[in-house]
This record gives sequence, structure tokens and C-alpha cells, in this order.
Amino acid sequence: MAADVHKKKGWEVPNGSLAPGDGQHAERSESPTPGLAQGTEPGAGQEGAMFVHTRSYEDLTSPEDGAAAARSPEERRGEPAELTSMEQISKDFSELSTQLTGMALDLEEEMRQSKEGKLEPSPQTTRRDSVLSGKEEEDVTMDAWRMHRKHVFVLSEAGKPVYSRYGSEEALSSTMGVMMALVSFLEAEKNAIRSIHADGYKVVFVRRSPLVLVAVARTRQSEQEIAHELLYIYYQILSLLTWTQLNHIFQQKQNYDLRRLLAGSERITDNLLDLMAHDPSFLMGAVRCLPLAASVRDAVSTSLQQAKAKSLVFSILLSGNQLVSLVRKKDQFLHPIDLHLLFNLISSSSSFREGEAWTPICLPKFNSSGFFHAHISYLEQEMDLCLLLVSTDREDFFTVSDCKRRFQERLRRRGVQHALQEALRTPFYSVAQVGIPDLRHFIYKSKSSGLFTSPEIEAPYVQEEEKERLLGLYQYLHSRAHNSSRPLKNIYFTGPRENLLAWVRAVCSIWVSLSSLVLHGRAVGEWHNTGVAPSPCAVLLGVSLHPCAREGWAGIAVGAGELRHRGLCHVLL
Repeated sequence: MAADVHKKKGWEVPNGSLAPGDGQHAERSESPTPGLAQGTEPGAGQEGAMFVHTRSYEDLTSPEDGAAAARSPEERRGEPAELTSMEQISKDFSELSTQLTGMALDLEEEMRQSKEGKLEPSPQTTRRDSVLSGKEEEDVTMDAWRMHRKHVFVLSEAGKPVYSRYGSEEALSSTMGVMMALVSFLEAEKNAIRSIHADGYKVVFVRRSPLVLVAVARTRQSEQEIAHELLYIYYQILSLLTWTQLNHIFQQKQNYDLRRLLAGSERITDNLLDLMAHDPSFLMGAVRCLPLAASVRDAVSTSLQQAKAKSLVFSILLSGNQLVSLVRKKDQFLHPIDLHLLFNLISSSSSFREGEAWTPICLPKFNSSGFFHAHISYLEQEMDLCLLLVSTDREDFFTVSDCKRRFQERLRRRGVQHALQEALRTPFYSVAQVGIPDLRHFIYKSKSSGLFTSPEIEAPYVQEEEKERLLGLYQYLHSRAHNSSRPLKNIYFTGPRENLLAWVRAVCSIWVSLSSLVLHGRAVGEWHNTGVAPSPCAVLLGVSLHPCAREGWAGIAVGAGELRHRGLCHVLL
């Protein structure tokens, strides 16, 4: 691995981009995840790009994966009887649906009446709302288990449980057996099951041999968005094992219990699912940046660049789930998915604050076949700034640790610690800074850089349920805009509490929540007036007639140039 990475010696601070530019894909190896990332994937210009090819879950008819399906009846004689009719499958799914639904409608009615003051909370409702001491306490017979809005299951192709979001894997083994029966039946018919829609639920299947991932959800998310979240879980498993090791294990023993290798990592996967439930980074497929003055970020990036070592590939400074700066070797690109996995690893454990950690980590979108080694440490106890140094040499701990010391020295010389501390006190900016009346919230994503910006969530979305509702509205817009059969570029949605605007183009996308008093004509008038596709500024300037709205939206919508000037989201990567 080190030899491949060091073919390009130079270090550089990428110009506001996590992904390579156009025209770099000619020499790339085939990606292990075809069709997942929008645009060009990382690793596209690397010499000897370190990708291991795997097939997508739709491809179940190849000689290897479809071997069982291709066997003749004579060859299968003597084996256990397989499912032979869709009636049996329908019966199995009916049992699964009954387990998941149960008393859900009655319980929802109880909760509604309780909110209206018509009913005192029952003991079951109190139990649902309480935080259980461990997920093993829940099983399919409990109301609390049934009331979760989304379940996630991971199992092997042999039907062995690997992970469940709620409840113990042993207690859910029969449920997972039904899921695997559905997959196996359609595979025998040389087909692939992708989703089931019934009783208000979406049951989404993702096949990534040798694993099968299943989500059962009753949310606003589309089938594609749920499948995308399942892929995150798959990549999370790869980050702990690597694709090579995972396949080798199941080639040696098809019914291997993978929980033996993943023991203790459940909290990392749980934390990832919690993040995906409230952080729009995963929906956008982009990374949020810490608001920081351009001069301060320049000083941080330069200090990272100067504190380098031969084995270092990436140097990353982050605060919480926000990126402060990233420096990389030339032609080595880090995908937002890999960054999200790194952020999740750090946020899932407080032990990294105790000292300097040295841990193996696979970056599946960069190279799914091997491990890097990550040096993880916080700069100071009182500062929420974590330094992540990714190395190719497992024996290079002390050299990489010295890079941290040199980085801190350069920060002190440049006198930027105070500015960093001030930025950490206000990690989000207010929507009022944009200067547009009736604007409640927005998300602006630059597709070319893989970055996005959004203000702090404020009134009327202060309560946790209101924040979840806002994210659900964005999920609805996103699913409509990226519908595989009928994608939309412009959406104006009028709701009882707010109006929503989505504007999607090749270079950027904007998702806006407005007061319900804003008229449709004011929001989209520029489109009708010009008759051509307007710039983001033109669309958003039509929302308000206030004089400073023009300046405000220019600062957000133009992107890199204005955002650098305003110091809201300038990232010198």
C-alpha cells in the first residue's frame, strides 16, 4: 500500500474539493461501488489505483453468485426443500409484517390522545419513551421494539445474524431467517429483491456478498435513500475488517459467525445510525465545515502541510462532525463517505480524549483491500479539536506523533489558537446573517467540492421533534429531486407550516425552508421572467423583495468566492 501511495511525492492543499476534477477518470481502476457516488469518485487519477472490484447487489446472475441458482433440479436432489411458490413467500412476509406492525396503530392512537390530554401515558408508552439500558432488553414481543420507526438488520448469506439495531441478534434469528428466505427464493428464480412496500412500511434489501443488509422503515425516506444508508453500514463493517478479509472468511467457512470479529463494535454502528437520523451530511453526501475566517483556515492548513511525514497520506483537523482543514498527498482523494466514517469513529468513543490513539482503519471508498493506521488525538483537553493523521506504516507511531507536536508549535507561532477557540464557541452561524426575511433554514451543497453549509436550526424548529420533521421534509424533497424514474430540478412545496424550495443543478443544489406566508410567485418568479435556467442567486433573490436579500443570497449561493469573503464556509483543503 505504501508503495502505491508514495508514487506521488508532493503534498498539496486541495482547492476546496474532496473529489478530483473532471477528466481524471481515464486511468482509474474499477470502483468497488459502481454508481453510488454522484460524479467522479475519489482515486480517479491515481497511478495503480488501489480498488478491488466487487459487484453491485443487483448482479446476482454471475457464475459465482448465481451458482446455486443455476443448478439443475437433478443436482439439487437430496437437498432440503426450497420455497416453491409466491404464496409461501407472501405468507412468510405476512408473518414478518405482523411482527413489525403488531399493535403499532393502537399505540400511535394512544400517543396522539396523550398529547391532546385525553389519555394519561400508559406504562407501555412510558417504557417506549425511556432509554433502555441495553438493546438486548428489547425483542419482537415488546411494544417498544415494534414502535421504532426504522430497524436495520445485517446477516450473512448463510442466514447467520451479524447485527440488529434493536434487540439481540439471537432473539431475532427467526425474523432474519424469513428475510433470507425472501432473498434466496428470488435468487433461485434468477432475480433480485430490492424492496417490499406494505402496511406503511418499506422493507429495503441490499446485497453485498457475503452480506445481506435489510432495513424496515416507516419514514419519509425513499427506497434509494434507505438503501444508501444500508451501504453506509456495509462500509462501516468494511472499515473494521477490509473487503479482502471479509471475503476470505466466508470463502473458508460460509456459516461463520461474524459477530466474533465485530464484538465490541456495535456502539460504532449504533452511533452511525444515530448520526444518520439527524445529520443532513449523510443525506447530502457531503461534509459540513466549521465556520472560520479565511486567514485562520489558511494558517491551520499551512501548519498541517508543513508538519508532514513520508508515510502520511491525509492530515485532518476536525471539530465534532465539522471539518476544519484537510491536507492530502497529491492525487490522493478522500471520499466524503470515508470522512463520515472517520468522524463517526471519533465521535463514538470518548477514550480518544485520554491520549494519543493508534488504530488500524480501512477507508473503503479509497482502498477496500487494506488497512491504514490512524493517529487520533485532541490538541488540548479544553478544545474540541481532534487531529487525525492517516499513515501507511503501522510502525510509524512515534514519527506521526512528532508531526502533531510540530503542528501545534506552528499554530502557536502563528497565533491562531485564540481564533480557533472563538470559532469553537459558535460552531454555527445564524440564518439572520443571510439577511432575508421569512427565511427559516437552508442547505447549500457544492457538488464539485463535496462540501455543504447550513445555518443553525432555529425557531420554529427548536424542539427535537420539529428538527426531525424538518429533516424529514428535506428527505422528501431529496427523494423527489433524485427519483430514478422522474428526477426533478425545481420543486416548490407548499405545506401548512412552511413552504419548501429545492433547486438542483449539476454544480450545486439548494434546499430552503421559508415561512408559509411567502408566495409561490415571489419564490419562482425569476424562472418565468427569464425563461432560462437561472443562477442560484436569481432563484433565491426572487424569494424576497428586501434590499439586503440580494446581498445575503449572493453570499450563500455563489459559493466559494463569496463564502470566503464572508468567512462562513471557506475551506482550504
